[in-house]
Amino acid sequence: MVEIVKAGIEQCELLIKIGKDAFVESHGESASKADIDAFISRAYNIEGLYKELSNPNIQYHIIYYNNLVAGYSKIEFNVSNENIEHKNVTKLDRLYLLKAFYGQKLGAKLFDFNIELSKNNHQNGIWLAVWIENQRAIRFYEKNGFTIEGKYDFQISETHSNPNHIMYLAY
Repeated sequence: MVEIVKAGIEQCELLIKIGKDAFVESHGESASKADIDAFISRAYNIEGLYKELSNPNIQYHIIYYNNLVAGYSKIEFNVSNENIEHKNVTKLDRLYLLKAFYGQKLGAKLFDFNIELSKNNHQNGIWLAVWIENQRAIRFYEKNGFTIEGKYDFQISETHSNPNHIMYLAY
């Protein structure tokens, strides 16, 4: 059974754990351990998450599979990008699925959920940044209609960044 639930302040610790685990699983080899650890401590902390969960334009959703936490998503409404000419677009900031749940089509379910949520909030499309080495994710997004619109350097640390594609899906 699949269930998708909007996350609140009470899920902060869970979101941090999933975020750290999923980031290491998907990007852990992209930089030194020190750089990855520094990024994780900056990106996944209680203070930052509280602030985001208090912002009505940012929504986190947790996906459960057979009552087990499988991953989460983070979207932000009305976030423009220099590579995208449309206004009123959603940024899909995170679509994290733990490796133990790959192959269950849960990423697609969470993705579809976020597309509908974006449309229901009167957005004209959705964009994201994806590491150019993450071929699995790029294939998934292309299969779902996204096109590469530009580039972005994702800063892991002061000395290391990963090249990303900016991908976009218009509605």
